[in-house]
Amino acid sequence: MSVKDRYPATSEKIQVDTSEGAEVPTRTDGLAYGGDDKLPPSPELTSGEERMLWRKIDVRFMPIVTMLYLVSFLDRGNIGNAKLEGLVTQLDLTGNRYNCIDPLLCRFQCVPDSCKIVWGIITTLMGFVKTYPQLVGVRVCLGVAEAGLGCGVFYTLSLWYPRFMLQTRIAMFWAGATFAGAFSGLLAYGISFMSGTGGLLGWSWIFILEGLFTVVIGIITFFVLPDLPDTAEFLTMEERAFVVHKKKYDNSSVGEEEHFEWRHVKEALLDWQVWALSMINATVTTPIYGIAFFLPSIINGFGFNTAISQLLTVPVYLVAVIVVMIWGVWSDHVQMRVPFVFAGLALSAIGYGINLSNAGTGPKYFGTFLVAIGGYASFPAVNAWVPNNTSGHYKRAVALGVLVTFGNFGGIISGIVYRLQDSPRYVLGHGMELLFIGIGLILTPIVTFTYWRINKKREVLMREASEKGVKYSPEELRRLGDRAPDFRYTL
Repeated sequence: MSVKDRYPATSEKIQVDTSEGAEVPTRTDGLAYGGDDKLPPSPELTSGEERMLWRKIDVRFMPIVTMLYLVSFLDRGNIGNAKLEGLVTQLDLTGNRYNCIDPLLCRFQCVPDSCKIVWGIITTLMGFVKTYPQLVGVRVCLGVAEAGLGCGVFYTLSLWYPRFMLQTRIAMFWAGATFAGAFSGLLAYGISFMSGTGGLLGWSWIFILEGLFTVVIGIITFFVLPDLPDTAEFLTMEERAFVVHKKKYDNSSVGEEEHFEWRHVKEALLDWQVWALSMINATVTTPIYGIAFFLPSIINGFGFNTAISQLLTVPVYLVAVIVVMIWGVWSDHVQMRVPFVFAGLALSAIGYGINLSNAGTGPKYFGTFLVAIGGYASFPAVNAWVPNNTSGHYKRAVALGVLVTFGNFGGIISGIVYRLQDSPRYVLGHGMELLFIGIGLILTPIVTFTYWRINKKREVLMREASEKGVKYSPEELRRLGDRAPDFRYTL
């Protein structure tokens, strides 16, 4: 095919389908976006060619991002494994001392990058602490070093993938976080046999070896992780142009605003949906952190010894990984988020309810599966919901920062309510998890109904405008962003 055939004459296209395989308009409005003023016009790709392009991006992008999140959750959650390997005894973590360690890792996340190598070094140093104050100090440093990973990854993915391809990719790397639970249990079991080596107990070797693994991943990431689509050297110029134009018309029929203005920050902070979805995110992450930090202890409370408790965490996370991926693909296929958020919260509620009851060991262990499935599988949906329903680079970035910050509150809550003196039933911990899940089950339908009502009003507004011959200029629609009358919220 000739260059002329591949780049036909452009024409103005306002309503754009941004699902996979849909035609992408070429730039005709003079609006520079994502470096497209330095790229050739967007080519017209067949559905097969487009699938190959996204697969090429996935192969380069997703493995390293998934590995980053795996080691991140490995370094966050290994405190639960270390607890069973002598950490509590050697550092005298009596009373609520252990509970104060986990919240120290939860922090505000507004910076779109992270010091991968630094946090690996800090994790390694945790293996050499000798006192409780030293552990507190190192744990705070770990939280600072990891500060930008969450919203940084979400925001970067939103720059590459269209809105109804996003949850599948979030599910891919989130599966890494989920698998970290299984991987952590297996590693802890194997590392426990090193206890006494070099005069260090098993908990020290858990931090040292897993921290060194993070350092290696951080070094690799520095060289292989791509930045933005318009500068991605592994893509041809034409492929870069296609991706940039696909994203340009993804959340706006006339192209998104990219230049920074302080009004974007204000709009994000005053947008009801940012706060509503952030609160829902907190109700989703609370049960996740409860499982991530305390699953080994919860299973140990069933009457199993330390080694068996570590191993029994593995099947729980493996099943959750499978469901995470299935729900991610399914959600993008039906182009909806709410059923998966609500279903995840409901499963978590059932799981925690079983563990709060007087049921036997078998049902309670089954309940941990429901909690892990519900929490981990609903997380990608709520984190895809915000970028789906916000238009404009900077508004989306601020919104994601608020979202992830609220999500980290779940870690603070879970770290405090699972007290050592409440073992083995953890009535307070399970009860508080159910409280927050209940809030999520109430908020989710309210937010969904509000979105639906706004979409209906905008349909009426557009129809009336068409009948009266009223037309909105591209500049007006672009400035309004997700408040534009032609913008439809994802349910």
